[in-house]
Amino acid sequence: MDIVQSSAPTRRLLLPDAPALVAGARKAVWLTSDGEVETIDLGEARLRLQRDVLLVCHAKALGRRLNADRFTALDLLELFAFVHPARFVVPTPRGLAEALGLPKPDGAEDDALTLIRATRQLLTDLSDPDFEEKSDPVAIAWFMGGGGGGSQGYSWPWASFALSALGAPNGPPGRRALGAFQVWKAMPEWEDEAPEPPPGQLPVHANDARRRLADLLQASILGKVAEPRPQQSDYASAVSTAFTPRANPGTPNLVLAEAGTGVGKTLGYLAPASLWAERNRGTVWISTYTRNLQHQIDGELDRLHTDPAVKSRKVVLRKGRENYLCLLNLEEAVASLPSQPMYATALGLMVRWVAATRDGDMQGGDFPGWLPDLVGRARTMTLADRRGECIFSACQHYRKCFIENTIRRARKADIVIANHALVMIQAALGGDEAALPTRYVFDEGHHVFDAADSAFAGHLTAQETSELRRWLLGAEGGRTSRARGIKRRVEDLVAGDEEGLAMVDAIVHAARALPGEGWGNRLIDEMGTGPAEIFLLMVRRQVHARAHGRDSFYSLETETIEPVEGLAAAAQELEKALGRLQTPLEHLANRLAARLDNEAAELDSDTRRRIEAVCRSLQRRGSVTLKGWRDMLKCVGQLTSPGFVDWFGIERQDGRDMDVGMYRHYVDPTIPFVATVGSQAHGMVVTSATLTDGTGDVEQDWLAASVRTGAVHMAWPALRASVPSPFDYPARTRVMVVNDVRKDDLVQVAAAYRELFLAAGGGALGLFTAISRLRGVYQRIAEPLELAGLPLYGQHVDGLDVSTLIDIFRGEEQACLLGTDAVRDGVDVPGRSLRLIVFDRVPWPRPDILHRARREAFGGKRYDDMITRLRLKQAFGRLVRRADDTGVFVLLDPMMPSRLAGAFPEGVEMQRVGLAEAVRVTREFLNPG
Repeated sequence: MDIVQSSAPTRRLLLPDAPALVAGARKAVWLTSDGEVETIDLGEARLRLQRDVLLVCHAKALGRRLNADRFTALDLLELFAFVHPARFVVPTPRGLAEALGLPKPDGAEDDALTLIRATRQLLTDLSDPDFEEKSDPVAIAWFMGGGGGGSQGYSWPWASFALSALGAPNGPPGRRALGAFQVWKAMPEWEDEAPEPPPGQLPVHANDARRRLADLLQASILGKVAEPRPQQSDYASAVSTAFTPRANPGTPNLVLAEAGTGVGKTLGYLAPASLWAERNRGTVWISTYTRNLQHQIDGELDRLHTDPAVKSRKVVLRKGRENYLCLLNLEEAVASLPSQPMYATALGLMVRWVAATRDGDMQGGDFPGWLPDLVGRARTMTLADRRGECIFSACQHYRKCFIENTIRRARKADIVIANHALVMIQAALGGDEAALPTRYVFDEGHHVFDAADSAFAGHLTAQETSELRRWLLGAEGGRTSRARGIKRRVEDLVAGDEEGLAMVDAIVHAARALPGEGWGNRLIDEMGTGPAEIFLLMVRRQVHARAHGRDSFYSLETETIEPVEGLAAAAQELEKALGRLQTPLEHLANRLAARLDNEAAELDSDTRRRIEAVCRSLQRRGSVTLKGWRDMLKCVGQLTSPGFVDWFGIERQDGRDMDVGMYRHYVDPTIPFVATVGSQAHGMVVTSATLTDGTGDVEQDWLAASVRTGAVHMAWPALRASVPSPFDYPARTRVMVVNDVRKDDLVQVAAAYRELFLAAGGGALGLFTAISRLRGVYQRIAEPLELAGLPLYGQHVDGLDVSTLIDIFRGEEQACLLGTDAVRDGVDVPGRSLRLIVFDRVPWPRPDILHRARREAFGGKRYDDMITRLRLKQAFGRLVRRADDTGVFVLLDPMMPSRLAGAFPEGVEMQRVGLAEAVRVTREFLNPG
């Protein structure tokens, strides 16, 4: 170990005398602290990793690459999360260098050197006496280092170095050690305020929107102003119609606005939206499909609000409750630390983040997405309320709760940035009509259909029903859990009310008809107990008897008609059992709601809000979920209700059965979308770069947009606006279909990916229609790409979440990434970091039961073509994000029909070439000269 003088006059840094290790697909680099470099094979790297304590970046990913399970390492990401909680960093050596202001590495040796430099920099940052702290790093580091009485085998390897940098005394920090984990004690409480009056009706006219847009463009972010674009001003003018008073009850002023990439639609709709909110003291909800876009919009609003304190009041990000850290979960996890010291590192890093976070958002906010992979999900992601177990005002942390604070801020904000699912569920559940927004902008509007499909579907499955049982009964069988069940959740609200207590008892008794712990094994053994498990057992039997590809790795499904013997009777018994549960749930909700009226003068605000929240939960599960399930069960053995599609299915993951049940979806899910969101909105904008179809027939293309957004069901016609992209796609892009690679031969497909990626020199995204094909290609091309200096990452391979993979890909210009639909929809990578997209096959819709029904309803083969063109348009649209970007799009499928060429911009020729020609064009076009 080396000791060096830090910049702080009273502290000296203790630096680890540990080699740095960086591993690729074939070789590894070993760098000692005194500068000796050695290139070793992966077997030797694995031996050294298990023998010594080394400096690494992302120990879990390194362990997977080296096939090493158990080892101790000094992981720079853990140190970064401790020193700079809630600060963004790409989890690679290059990412560390950029975040810390170090020289950017070039190659594996530089990567290893960066780890040594980053160690010194992070410990230097920690030693700064002026470093702003919102928690007690000394006590937390001491406890993480094994000072809490736990085994030293669980100690955090960085503890002694962190304590030295902090100038900590040699002795323990006393009683404050575990108390330092109780960061919620120092958090501020929110206070109640009077409800907001309804918004005004002052209009935003076209010229108003243009002027506000000009002001936004002049505002700088990081010293840069945006470039004015005529198309953007036209777009802002068009969407302003949604911000004028509506003339017809029950239907909004609807604008369908297609804006090509580069128009700048975000600022285009924020201009009239922000102006309307200011003039009318109302709130506009901006809804997106991906989390990535939520945070991009939030960043653009820095132009409007330069003061972070003002922006915090005016702009709020809203997500579902399950996305936020629960302080009660955190408290119970911290309380378990003395008996479970193995979680000290994870919880230490979590409490450091909780003290520094903006809003407690664990999905795409300032929470490091790579942290759960690093220290485990048990004390990271599970600290969110993912099971709907919130006890609202009965919780001692209620007035500090992240989500409750966010909900209250959103009621007074000018702009709320939410997601499609939350908007639809909130509108469907109703509630206080005055609290619902009247103005919406649906960005990524091409996904409205898919979001509505998920929001309004019914899934009577083993997982869904067992989750309901857990919510109603809490932990069973002596298991330790914070799950309280309905009885403990409402017992004080019905105390002294014999009828209310009887309803609770009836709910508890009826809930035992739902699947309990161990249902999976019982279904496999055909030993189901209770009405729900017997029904699911019979469903499983019918699926296995009739589904195609029973022995495949993929999910199975079959129709509900002609049920196997015993299934119809089991459905009837389960329907009756669910009725015995639904009745007391609804009665209890009504009885609690009556208290709001009968005891209006006595109830305090917190109790009133808690009763309202409990009533909504009971009504949602009774009048919505259980009623929907019962309606589904009544159709078993009969014709499905008009407008719906029913089927039985088994959900599989890597060949393992994960769930089984009955599924019901709307044929057209925009019908309930219009009936809920559309009926209460006064103004709506649905916008996307890919809203219309690409048939070449303008009316047919807009009809497709109207069908996918629900505009065809509106009583008043939508205003249609189309603003073309300013980009010169014919000059900046190339589209090729490779016609001499057999798409069913994975060896040929992998070779094509390899040669195209090498020709591009990295910056390549490979898209796949099947995970098995993705993995097969990854295994074949990782090593040759690494030899060429091109790191390869893969969804479903690296163990990292999609957003982290995209962050890595965006941050490394030579990186290559393989992914599926989730990657295609979430990528926004301007510049040379994305210059090549290779699709393995034409992305036809999956030919399942649901798609078959929609195909019949929406035009047969034309519907297939529309969906496929949309997917191709979305993928192609990732290539060029700025005027100076260039990109190549390659499809490795000779069966690509010419009629799908409308997916690409006008003037872009779809060339059919051999692989050798595609490689040549890619190399010369992307690397001229």
